[in-house]
Amino acid sequence: MSEQMQKKKSDASFYILMAVVIVLVGILMYSLGKSSVTGGAIGITGSSIGTASALKIIPTGVPSVYGAELKISFDDISEATPQKADATISVLGNIDISETLEGAELERYINILYVLENGISCEYCCGARAVIFENGDPACGCAHSYAMRGLTKYLIKFHGDKYTDEEILEEIGKWKVLFFPGIHETKAQVLQSQGIEINYINLASNKYRGIEQGAGSGGEMVGGC
Repeated sequence: MSEQMQKKKSDASFYILMAVVIVLVGILMYSLGKSSVTGGAIGITGSSIGTASALKIIPTGVPSVYGAELKISFDDISEATPQKADATISVLGNIDISETLEGAELERYINILYVLENGISCEYCCGARAVIFENGDPACGCAHSYAMRGLTKYLIKFHGDKYTDEEILEEIGKWKVLFFPGIHETKAQVLQSQGIEINYINLASNKYRGIEQGAGSGGEMVGGC
């Protein structure tokens, strides 16, 4: 084999090796990027979640889409700042009072809060089946329920094309986790121990309501009932 042919063969091998290296680096970067989006959480995804892990499920930061519009942040809901927490809950609760849904919007509202995954309830400060009755009327008068109903109305009425019903239920679930942080951290541990995916629907909806009973938990509540 001539020296020129040997050089061409060597060059070809080099380029093949470099291509393999580039592909492997690309796969590694994609995997790292994917991990950074989930924050190391099991089933917890989404741009407005903030820092989360399997046992640290408290959302942080400004919610995407509606946070800036309503001038609210997940960080506002904290035992350390009760006045700010109450003010933020009031912002959401006032939407429930001021906005009315009809027709297809009302049907979505009932599906999200009463039907989907058996609905969502205030649960830890009242025993109502859900935050609304089957016809969409309010079923609970606590501030947390007003807030969850208000945000649901807002997302349906002003951003209904951006969210599916499941995504709205998930968003409401984030706020419920903030309202009752300790017990949801315990619930996350129980879900994890039973091999159930940890996400905000499984944590906060009625799908696994009561699964954490008997496990012991921090019972703090943020915001008045």
